[in-house]
Amino acid sequence: MNDTPAPSREQRIWQVVSAIPPGKVVSYGQVAEMAGLGRQARFVGRALGRLPAGHNLPWFRVIRSNGQIAFPQDSEAFRRQVALLAREGIEVVNGRVSMARFRWNP
Repeated sequence: MNDTPAPSREQRIWQVVSAIPPGKVVSYGQVAEMAGLGRQARFVGRALGRLPAGHNLPWFRVIRSNGQIAFPQDSEAFRRQVALLAREGIEVVNGRVSMARFRWNP
């Protein structure tokens, strides 16, 4: 008998996000689907927003399905996400990433 508990919804999200390769992005909905959570894109956003300080999960590779960064353009979080994406060669133009070019399709 296996006494290992099933991973929580958050753990399943973290597993998916940790697998996104550098230079690629996914949508919140895509993470939810890949984590077996159906259409719980908003839950994915909330779970990523509650990550503990000091984590190394590449949260910045998760964006809206239309390629838009979810943070307001005048926010520090927006600027940080754009910088982290740019460091991986992902272009952000007017707050958007080309999903056709950069979407991860495992």
